[in-house]
Amino acid sequence: MSKNNGNAEKYVSEFPQPAKKKTFSEILYDPNEGTFLGRTPKSWGQLITFYTIFYIVLTIMFTICMQVMLSTINEHHPKWKLDESLIGTNPGMGLRPLSEQTERGSVIRFNKNKPKEAAYWTELLDDFLKDYNHTEGRQMKHCDPSQVHNPDDVCVVDIAKFGPCSSANSYGYRTGTPCVFLKLNKIFDWVPEVYDTVDGSTPAELRDVLTSTKVEERKQIWVTCNGHYGKDKEQFNNITYYPSQGFPAYYYPYQNQPGYLSPVVAVQIVSPPDHEMLEVECRAWAKNIIYSGSLLDRRGSVTFQLIVD
Repeated sequence: MSKNNGNAEKYVSEFPQPAKKKTFSEILYDPNEGTFLGRTPKSWGQLITFYTIFYIVLTIMFTICMQVMLSTINEHHPKWKLDESLIGTNPGMGLRPLSEQTERGSVIRFNKNKPKEAAYWTELLDDFLKDYNHTEGRQMKHCDPSQVHNPDDVCVVDIAKFGPCSSANSYGYRTGTPCVFLKLNKIFDWVPEVYDTVDGSTPAELRDVLTSTKVEERKQIWVTCNGHYGKDKEQFNNITYYPSQGFPAYYYPYQNQPGYLSPVVAVQIVSPPDHEMLEVECRAWAKNIIYSGSLLDRRGSVTFQLIVD
């Protein structure tokens, strides 16, 4: 038996007590601790002051960065042009109509005896040409190859010269003689180097059209369409271009002129084969347009498939 000099030692085991549960009104305001939503007025003041200063500084820094960035941007022309830009100097060729149903791809298929099918493609072309039909308020002029061209001029694309490729004629879809429209992508400051003489460097595909065209009208980016493969070439005949077989050079260069519209060439296939797919390749010709018919890297051309039932 141990001795403790007459003093009995007491051992007390202390365990953490659970926090007292607060009512909803005490969470909003606790009179015992003087807190609102768990913080004292001083703590709330410090928190609000910190975030106010933080967001003011953040806003100032963002404004400075935006002003510096916008100071390098010109509203009228891009900073990087031609070879310096990601777009480069080789314009791509576009085609219309294209179905809104992406699974169709570039296939144009219709039954000339079913007005609804012809109307579908007609409406797509009407939508594509609506800007060309409504030029009110645009400062445009009728250009001619014999005129001196000012780069600031905006030349009219006269849809009246598209011949049978018009909305009134349903662009030929009701009669089984469909039209497609070709255009080049816009590249700022790009100027075409055209084939305008017949010599040893002239491509064989352009010799006939150059010979049959007046000298003063030869400054064009020429366009040719043909069957893509051998079987298509055998069935490809009787084709017409409107208003000419190319994009006149006086539409270039594009310099973001107000009201500018890209030139368009209408191509009508007058005698497509019935109930067979005709694959067509259209190509743009200029000395500074690089051509590639590769499926993975097509340049300077476009293909489409036509089926007339």
